[in-house]
Amino acid sequence: MVDGIGWLATAVFLLSYLTARAVTLRRVQAVAACLWATYGVLIHSLPVIVANILVATFAIASSLRRAGAAAGAAT
Repeated sequence: MVDGIGWLATAVFLLSYLTARAVTLRRVQAVAACLWATYGVLIHSLPVIVANILVATFAIASSLRRAGAAAGAAT
């Protein structure tokens, strides 16, 4: 099961590159990073946990900032 979460995280991360919009790419990458962080918890690897929490945080913040900018430009 632990390896399965790692493989799922890899697949989700790879799928992010098939998205057409930057906001979607960042959100899918955030999901993948959360999966990687979960994997890190399960294997007791602090570097994997911290790195992926940071990636997820920046990906979410970036996607919200871009989504807000796009909404402002549309009005």
